[in-house]
Amino acid sequence: MKVTVTQLPDQHDALLESFEALANHVQSEKSELVLLPEMPFYPWLAASELVEDPSLWQTAVDAHEEWMPRLASLGTDIILGSRPVLENNIPHNDAFVWQTGGSASFAHRKYYLPDEPGFWEATWYQRADQPSFQAFETERAKIGFMICSDLWYGEHARAYARQGVHILANPRATEIGSVEKWLAGGRTASVMSGAFALSSNRIGKNDVITWGGSGWITDPDGEVLARTSAKEPFASVDIDLRRAEKAKESYPRYVKE
Repeated sequence: MKVTVTQLPDQHDALLESFEALANHVQSEKSELVLLPEMPFYPWLAASELVEDPSLWQTAVDAHEEWMPRLASLGTDIILGSRPVLENNIPHNDAFVWQTGGSASFAHRKYYLPDEPGFWEATWYQRADQPSFQAFETERAKIGFMICSDLWYGEHARAYARQGVHILANPRATEIGSVEKWLAGGRTASVMSGAFALSSNRIGKNDVITWGGSGWITDPDGEVLARTSAKEPFASVDIDLRRAEKAKESYPRYVKE
């Protein structure tokens, strides 16, 4: 299965240009699955410590809704990402799975929310009522989501191993100074889940944050197969899902808890 990770800007004009370039890459590579960054289709609201205008969350929700029909232009079978939502007027950050011929389906609600300079997420939206890390099954692969900070709670990677996931998806929004730390977390999550870990990130900067980019693909043993960069903002790799199935039988996945 050919998979693609990205680094995308969130400013409107730059995003349009990058998205067109991504579509060209995906079609050239004949990629079958694409992972987008965390809430990619609107500037990062959680950079502000104060929610001075709550209506901005609805604006972000609307922006993502407007982008959903455009996903078909990537010309791939499966697209993963996260988006802001309002449920009973409560803001959340939800992972989605878009599949050819259908709409984007709910897959996971972010649970672990930071609240610190640049990342006032617990201020801007609410986490899931309880931690729920259930695999999402497509016709091609079984997928587990860990949205950004969810990655650091390894018990859920272990739980995904027990569910037999092939791909661990980590859409994120992380700054440049922490790139290597996040890659280390992604490699560890690959080993714990016995799955291919995919991560895509934002790039560029706002008044507070310089985004780190550096999307990656790692194999079930934690080896880095590909990374994005300023010169190569998209990376695609052909992965063998059978490796993820076989990995569940080997150390440390088989060890009983």
